[in-house]
Amino acid sequence: MKDIVKVQGMSCNHCVNSIETSVGNLSGVSSVKVDLGSGEVSLEYDNQVTTLEQIKETIEEQGYDIV
Repeated sequence: MKDIVKVQGMSCNHCVNSIETSVGNLSGVSSVKVDLGSGEVSLEYDNQVTTLEQIKETIEEQGYDIV
C-alpha cells in the first residue's frame, strides 16, 4: 500500500528523523520519506500488518498534527 499524509509542525531535520524513525519501526512499514518543503510523508506499508490509522497515531504521538 502507498499513501501520502500531510503533516503540520515539521520544521527541521530532527522532525524528519523523529517521524522516519518512529514510523519506520512499525511492523509492515517498508518505506517512510518526509518532505519538509511540502509537509508530506510518503509511505509504503503492508496494510494487513499496520493500518494507516496506526501510522497517523504514531506521527501524532511525536507531537505533529495530521492535516
